Amino acid sequence: MTLHIGDLAPDFQTETQHGPISFHDWAGDSWVFFFSHPADFTPVCTTEMGRTAQLAGEFAARNVKPLGLSTDSADEHRKWIEDVNDTQNTDLQFPILADADLSIARLYDMIHPEQSETAAVRSVFIIDPDKKIRLTMTYPMSVGRNFAEILRVIDALQTSDKFRIATPADWEVGKDVIIPPSINDDEAATLFPQGWTTLRPYLRTTNVA
Repeated sequence: MTLHIGDLAPDFQTETQHGPISFHDWAGDSWVFFFSHPADFTPVCTTEMGRTAQLAGEFAARNVKPLGLSTDSADEHRKWIEDVNDTQNTDLQFPILADADLSIARLYDMIHPEQSETAAVRSVFIIDPDKKIRLTMTYPMSVGRNFAEILRVIDALQTSDKFRIATPADWEVGKDVIIPPSINDDEAATLFPQGWTTLRPYLRTTNVA
């Protein structure tokens, strides 16, 4: 199954190290950072799980719930988390989905046969409170994620939703944003009373910080 931006994120039920989970119910009114890993007790995955745990406060401040997946059992997750906490100096609390039968990995197209027939690649799905997929990223097994970028795109999506803007290349919170061409100057005057700079008729910038 191939999932696209704007699609409804498929629901599922499975076990985690904390017990059973029903995805849509668990997500509630939060955003979700849903990310997969090839396997427990592997080096890159251990650092990524640890980094996610270390950033718990950053995710919570953005109303984002992290949700991990590895194609192993909940019992294996519990044992692995001890290693994650010890080696990464953290306290991992977010759920990690058990997916030993690969059902969720296949549902979300996380199995790429040229990488592995049985392990998930490093997929990322940012899912909004309406359960819509807003962003996807896929990393190969050998490359760890950039968590600063993950937080940046969450900030960009949430700012875009709040102010009806777009964000330019390398945007970060506090920098100028773009008024989409679909908003004419009359409507822009209402939405952006602080004014804007017109670089081209199709390129207007403003600041909403």
